[in-house]
Amino acid sequence: MIAPIKAFAKRHWPRLGLRAILLSTFILVATLPGFGALFLRIYENTLVRQTESELIAESAALAAATAADWPGFVPSRPESRIRPEPPTIDLRGSPILPDRPAPAAGGPVDPAAEVAAARIAPVVEQTGRTTLASVLLLDIHGRIVGGAYAGRSYAGLPEVAEALRGIPTTTLRRDAAYHRTFPVEWLSRSADLRLHHAQPIVVNDRVVGALLLARAPPALYMGLYADAGKIALGFAIILGVVILLSGVLSRGIVRPIERLGAATRDLARGGNTDVPAVPEMAAVEIQALYADFAAMAAAIERRSRYLRDFAHAVSHEFKTPLASIRGAIELLQDHHATMSDAERRRFLGNAAVDAERLALLVTRLLELARADMAPAGTEACALAPILRRLADAYAVPGFAIMLELAPDLPPVAAPAATVEAVIGGLIDNSRRAGARNCRITADRQDGEILIHVSDDGPGIAPADRARLFEPFFTTRRAEGGTGLGLPIARSLLDACGGSIRLEESEVGARFAIGLRWPDPHA
Repeated sequence: MIAPIKAFAKRHWPRLGLRAILLSTFILVATLPGFGALFLRIYENTLVRQTESELIAESAALAAATAADWPGFVPSRPESRIRPEPPTIDLRGSPILPDRPAPAAGGPVDPAAEVAAARIAPVVEQTGRTTLASVLLLDIHGRIVGGAYAGRSYAGLPEVAEALRGIPTTTLRRDAAYHRTFPVEWLSRSADLRLHHAQPIVVNDRVVGALLLARAPPALYMGLYADAGKIALGFAIILGVVILLSGVLSRGIVRPIERLGAATRDLARGGNTDVPAVPEMAAVEIQALYADFAAMAAAIERRSRYLRDFAHAVSHEFKTPLASIRGAIELLQDHHATMSDAERRRFLGNAAVDAERLALLVTRLLELARADMAPAGTEACALAPILRRLADAYAVPGFAIMLELAPDLPPVAAPAATVEAVIGGLIDNSRRAGARNCRITADRQDGEILIHVSDDGPGIAPADRARLFEPFFTTRRAEGGTGLGLPIARSLLDACGGSIRLEESEVGARFAIGLRWPDPHA
């Protein structure tokens, strides 16, 4: 079910720029409160509760005025304790009762209530004209005092029953007389509702009657129209903040990415590899991306330079033996009949030697390529057994190998084959250079295992030290040296995080190999 939906979305998803995505996201987030106020009725519920608060305030004032005009009222010192009456209606949770029914049959009205009603009537009339709320005065039995329904009873209404017990109560009821006037009224949930509030009348600490007020809350669209200026101002402020945030994020994310993209395309075309300066207002991740791109560009430049130099060196190294082989073949082709057997054997021997050198060069080049492309692994090996095995294998009459190993050497983060190839190659170079003694030491130093391989041979000339690790550079070309042994060793060590360098030495040559300890979390 999900896979077809994802496939459809991928096929029809528009190509959007980062600015468009950010702006759309901000606008959507900014409009969510408006949608919530409209569809979750938050704003409408506020209007209803505001109407209830107004009814409570009006009924409290009228109840106090009616009590003061009630026969037998004795003024007393008001209570020091404040008793606010908060609104209780909630459109999402309050029950909605049917329309208020017609009053039931009653009986004689309390005379004291009639007197108070006559006295308070002008106040009730003026208040109703302003608040548009209907007001009924009920005696202690719930009977209507005055008006067309005088003597009839509302004692059966829940809100009236609670008020006669001294508890102010508000209820939501349907309005049977409601008729939709405007098409947009369907947006309002409270359009066909009325609030009915019953307020007890207390005289001399005794409930003597109640006031029943009813009023419809303002419709949602009317509230929106009344607050249109505030709502428009709010949206304008939100839109301004969204535009400001979009601009900030554009400077911090979009524009740096665009500049980095341009630099990447320039680098792909083989152009300038200079990385643009890191924008100060860019995000931390963008700044890290610039740093990573700078490192990548530098690595690509080094690799490109290495490949150019390597291709030039390969061409030079292959050109000489190929020229010799071609010359020998041409001589044999042109003068085969007039050559003696000795001359033919000499030319064929020279061609065979050059062919062997080409084969050796190809083999060493493959080894160098494997070393350069070797992935950084997490292999580890014990160092001491490998060094002892190499000392036994390379020690011959006239060439001695001395080992000085620190006790309890930890394993090193390198394959055993790499350690054997690097150390064995250095020992073999010492022996071929004419050294009689080779000394190998291993100890912990600065968080790594440091191995020194030194000999008492002729050493390396100062002019050759800088080029010692360049491919094809060798001082023993006449003896068949390819100049690839040390570059292969360096590439093998780089693959496992190690290093090799030539150190100063009074006698012979001295190499230092650094190997890491295995990562315990790998």
